[in-house]
Amino acid sequence: MPRVLVPLAPGFEELEAITITDLLVRAGVDVITASLDGKPVTASRGTTVIAKTPIDQVKDEVFDLLVLPGGLPGANFLRDNETVQYLIKHHDQQHKTLAAICAAPKALAQAGVLEGKTVTCYPGSLDDSPQQPKQIKNTAIEIDGNIITSRGPGTAMDFALLLIEKLLGREKRDAVEKQLVRE
Repeated sequence: MPRVLVPLAPGFEELEAITITDLLVRAGVDVITASLDGKPVTASRGTTVIAKTPIDQVKDEVFDLLVLPGGLPGANFLRDNETVQYLIKHHDQQHKTLAAICAAPKALAQAGVLEGKTVTCYPGSLDDSPQQPKQIKNTAIEIDGNIITSRGPGTAMDFALLLIEKLLGREKRDAVEKQLVRE
């Protein structure tokens, strides 16, 4: 069973984090949510979530996928957190998939893993990043090597389904999507 880490920072975007976590669990993925400080995390719209573990307790583990939800100021906390930055760099060195949605690609940029990459993100969220990707597109989802990025809350379901496909194949993605009755 694939293992996925979803760090949750104060001010994360509920729609993104919950959709990603929910759909991955429906697919049978072992999803570990991790708070930055071991406390309940309040999201951008006031929802409070209790993560499975503090991030420091999983910093030495390698996951099949590291997914960063966006939202503000959550994405800024992910960008500025030493443990999150270490995990991004370590997983990139291990050639593991790194995924970020909305404003969260700024954490990937801070870690230096977007050089030469084509990405998408919430408009303007990479404007002040010290490292700029090769190209920023206005598309819903971009895949460039081991980096998967998505534009914002409205793309969260398609993003999560793509992550399922990446981890478990098209058949599992289709099975989960069918249960959602999107058509």
